[in-house]
Amino acid sequence: MAHPAYEVLRRVTPLASVLLAHNPSPMTLEGTNTWVLRAPGEERCIVVDPGEDDEEHLARVAEQGPVELVILTHHHHDHAGGARRFAELTGAPVRALDPTLVLGSEALAHGDVVAAAGVELRILATPGHTADSISLVLDGPGDPGPAVLTGDTILGRGTTVIAEPDGSLGPYLDSLRLLRELADGTDVLPGHGPELADAPAAARTYLAHREERLQQVRTALETLGPDATPRQVVEIVYADVDTVLWPAADSSVKAQLDYLRGGR
Repeated sequence: MAHPAYEVLRRVTPLASVLLAHNPSPMTLEGTNTWVLRAPGEERCIVVDPGEDDEEHLARVAEQGPVELVILTHHHHDHAGGARRFAELTGAPVRALDPTLVLGSEALAHGDVVAAAGVELRILATPGHTADSISLVLDGPGDPGPAVLTGDTILGRGTTVIAEPDGSLGPYLDSLRLLRELADGTDVLPGHGPELADAPAAARTYLAHREERLQQVRTALETLGPDATPRQVVEIVYADVDTVLWPAADSSVKAQLDYLRGGR
């Protein structure tokens, strides 16, 4: 099956399948990955990130049910915008770290273990992209190895924006260090882009990239002066990046400047 295959359920592991929403953009890559989780032989499922308020996509996801539970990796519209409508379609409760996103259940917390549809999900708070970002370590019968759903903390391709207003680089680096400690060979099931084979390796690559960018920002400040604006730094550090991505780069550079100036 060619990728991207929009709105076609694609099995990735014995416990996890993905429906790719048709919302491609420079920020969402091919589109948002909506994950459908269930143990072999189970009728009911867990849906992670139902996506935008797109009736066609939500209906296609609902067809994979009965849906026992919905979990949101974070509040961004391309992941959570359709959650309320999806709950109406399926009757399933919605859980997230942010209590304002919860419907018919309770908020999640770091270390929680959620059991449904024959699988278990261990909740990891992985703030940085947003303050409410979580990752989900997936385990269940019939799966030869672990997997982690990372939302936008680790993507299948490229790097993650530290998103305003609540993204922060210090917590993001801590989150990458946490994911680096997962078992070698843990599959990455990301919010955008293709799956990856090894979460610790991906986290190490992300950490190295962030350190390289921080050094580039330090070097730019030597030329621009300590009070340089994010856009001035972007014009130097991201000179080789398509300018359509510069607004997102502004957000990341602001986070890098806050970090270097003593913030988190």
